[in-house]
Amino acid sequence: MGVFDENFGTPEKQGDGAITVTQLNEYIKSKIDGDAFLSRVTVKGEISNFTNHYKTGHFYFTIKDEGSLIKAVMFRSAASKINFVPENGMKIVARGRVSAFVRDGQYQLYCDAMEPDGIGALYFAFEQLKKKLSAEGLFDEARKKPLPKIPTRIGVITSPTGAAIRDIINILGRRFPYAKVILYPALVQGAEAAPSLIAGMNYFNEQRNVDVIIIGRGGGSIEDLWAFNDETLARTVAASAIPTISAVGHETDFTICDFVADRRAPTPSAAAELAVPETHELMHKIDNIIGRMSLLLSRRIESGRQILDFYKTQGIFAYPERMFEDRKMQLLMLGQRLETSMNTKLTADRALLAQRTAKLEALSPLGILSRGYSVAAGADGKVISSVNDVSKGDTFTLRLSDGTLDATVN
Repeated sequence: MGVFDENFGTPEKQGDGAITVTQLNEYIKSKIDGDAFLSRVTVKGEISNFTNHYKTGHFYFTIKDEGSLIKAVMFRSAASKINFVPENGMKIVARGRVSAFVRDGQYQLYCDAMEPDGIGALYFAFEQLKKKLSAEGLFDEARKKPLPKIPTRIGVITSPTGAAIRDIINILGRRFPYAKVILYPALVQGAEAAPSLIAGMNYFNEQRNVDVIIIGRGGGSIEDLWAFNDETLARTVAASAIPTISAVGHETDFTICDFVADRRAPTPSAAAELAVPETHELMHKIDNIIGRMSLLLSRRIESGRQILDFYKTQGIFAYPERMFEDRKMQLLMLGQRLETSMNTKLTADRALLAQRTAKLEALSPLGILSRGYSVAAGADGKVISSVNDVSKGDTFTLRLSDGTLDATVN
């Protein structure tokens, strides 16, 4: 650090009359920091060279106009409080203090607040998020679910003390008292409102204890309704497996929640009317359906009677004995076919048997004997095939076609 005198804050010179670069920059910084005007200044211009340092949460950018520019920084503590994301080319109004950065010898604007120039910050943030989610398809009608025709359980996410819940209960009780209302008490305004509303959506989707969900509140300023423009809430509503009706504010009020919900109602009362049918109207429809069903059933019965009367005068219904005659003829024909089939089978089997018998007889030794041949066998029963197998005086047996002869070798 440099050494400054007590009167003017100037750096103390060294023996050679020179000061260091650091001393000079610190002197300049002290002068800028001591200027009351520069300690709280409002600057408007266009953003360029914008960098969102996601790891630290700091914003680094340049603010410029037609003739000049100034570097600026917005630290995370301040950046986290704005409701939109700055971008290059955006015209803004920034508030903060001007100071010098000793290391680089540059002065810059340290912003602690920022808003779009010529348009409210909240409205700009609303349009920015609306454009983003629309590009992702979250507003497409094709992905939205139809409301149930006759829901018996209605989930309501709103303040338990507001006028919205009273209006919803009154309308539901008048139009369709058979439906049960399940209230999830939620905050609908303030910093904690969006997490509370998200918790309500998650509760009903986890429990699956309702047929349709109404989420909303009464009217108010854009600041009052801002919780319903929360991006996480919008994605939660869009992902809901239960059909959801958004009912935020008055008829002219629109929030992001309205665009992602399956149906948008201009008021909480209108949401209740959308959610359930009117009892008398429903009873009238049911009576009409019953009447049409009765008429169709009567016509169907009469048509059936006519068909039955026609068939009673036709075929076997008029002459049932013909059915037995037909069956008898079929039985006789089947018997004849069976007999023919059996005879054919027997003939074929006999022919096959005769063929195989002839083959056996041709190969049988007895057949050879019948043609005048004989077989000589010794006393031990072995066939004598050579004169060398016997000696003079040996006995043997000759087998002929019709018997045997005992013989002696002479």
